Amino acid sequence: MSNPLDTDAGSELFGSYEAELKLVQADLNQKLDQIPDLSGEPRKAAVRQAERALDEANELLDQMRIEKQNIPSAIRNKVNQRFRNFETDVDQCKRKLKTLSDDRKVLFGDRYTDNPTSDAQLEQRQQLLSGTERMDRSSKRLRESQRLALETENIGRDTLADLQTQRETIVHTRANLLESEGYVDRSVKTLRGMARRYMLLATYGRKAQGLNYLRVLRMATNRIITIAIITVLVLLIFAVIYSKFH
Repeated sequence: MSNPLDTDAGSELFGSYEAELKLVQADLNQKLDQIPDLSGEPRKAAVRQAERALDEANELLDQMRIEKQNIPSAIRNKVNQRFRNFETDVDQCKRKLKTLSDDRKVLFGDRYTDNPTSDAQLEQRQQLLSGTERMDRSSKRLRESQRLALETENIGRDTLADLQTQRETIVHTRANLLESEGYVDRSVKTLRGMARRYMLLATYGRKAQGLNYLRVLRMATNRIITIAIITVLVLLIFAVIYSKFH
């Protein structure tokens, strides 16, 4: 009887992934069987090869997981069961590889020991410790750089906020100055009107009371105008100062 995955057009791609995964599994199992007989550098090379084969198997499982959604529901249950079997087999290979990788004495050969005694073993242990210390220092520098970057970002954000506040203050002050200029213009117009009225009064006073009275009236008028201008200017100065600080 033919395999239904071979006859359905929607499952051809899944079938090709399945066939490829079987080949990768066979190669992975072969490498895992060879690792226990090796030590030192050959063992490390075999472990790396097994890790690459395991990564390839996981990639194929991911592709199969996506593709099996396109398989007709009539045969999907059977496909799901076969897919779970593949997942179980790959997971077992992963655990076995981890166990073989964690066997440090076999992995590093006779050079490795938890209690070094010879000079070569002590030197190797010291090198490993030095490498660990360098990694720790690098990690600390990286964390410090990240902290400085965050602090710089916060400072930049605060600076932008301060600049925005200063801009709003300048705009508000400019508006107050423009308003004050309007007050000054109106005050000048008012003072000019007052001056014209006083001049008219001075003219009528000269006709009525004579030249001496006109001189006195003109001096009084000039004094009043001067006092009024000074008063208005002082008030405007206080108004501008007040608006600037509030």
